[in-house]
Amino acid sequence: MTGLKTFIQGFAPCNGIDICYETLGDRSDSAVLLVMGLGAQLTAWDEDLCRALAESGRFVIRYDNRDCGLSTKFDGQYADMGAVMQALKDGTPMPAVPYLLSDMAADGIALLDFLQIERAHIIGASLGGMIVQTMAINFPARVTTLTSVMSTTGERDFYTSGPGVRQRLSTPAPADREGHIAAMVETRSMYSSPKYFDPAHAAKIVGDAYDRSYYPVGILRQSLAIQASGSREVGLRELKIPTLVIHGRADTLIEMNGGLRTAEVIDGANLLLLNDMGHDMPRQLWPLLLAAVITQTSC
Repeated sequence: MTGLKTFIQGFAPCNGIDICYETLGDRSDSAVLLVMGLGAQLTAWDEDLCRALAESGRFVIRYDNRDCGLSTKFDGQYADMGAVMQALKDGTPMPAVPYLLSDMAADGIALLDFLQIERAHIIGASLGGMIVQTMAINFPARVTTLTSVMSTTGERDFYTSGPGVRQRLSTPAPADREGHIAAMVETRSMYSSPKYFDPAHAAKIVGDAYDRSYYPVGILRQSLAIQASGSREVGLRELKIPTLVIHGRADTLIEMNGGLRTAEVIDGANLLLLNDMGHDMPRQLWPLLLAAVITQTSC
């Protein structure tokens, strides 16, 4: 197949911003759009994992969400998490935020437009799962299948974390490279798959991401988008799209009830729970993950 050897990188004008993307595989194959999580760059979709998908006969697309990686940054746009959380608590009107999950979902659809792809299988991890759920709700005609990985529905009761995990994640890491890597490896150890966590591998991932684009302020605005967008429960109940929900029983960042709830509210959704999976996708579990995704994207 053509295009399998190397990723092809580009920048696409999408929804009024520029999105950095990479493709791998043969354009004549079924398109699979990969959407990553909070503050995570397109490189968080492991190159070998993407290559395995492409070799299975999929045209793989991965991209940097807005405010992340090499895509457009929303520098200077004010974000008040306290005001958003107070509005959620009081049930009062939501204050203005830089953007919502619906905007992030529209970015991905605009990327498909740019690539002249009418329909795609969409796969999202964590925040990416929330984004692809929103894509499916807002643009159902563009979605062949939906796969939501280690994510949730936006309902507050089903967005829980283990003790201290979310507080640790929201604690700013040092800005210098060495300090940042050390702090982020410690943070990752709290939510990654405990059976497979490798500090040296985690340090390499964090260091590579730091070198490509260090931009922690974007995480706050992406977090605001999550909170201000509210619940997707009603929209998810109306979906008629083949759906696979994947979650780890050992996930302490978005606990398993998030995946269970997602599968519960989407009619006909298939659910894959993995005993040794935390809030990551370790290589040791790729055979199970790939088998499920390849089956799902054969629709």
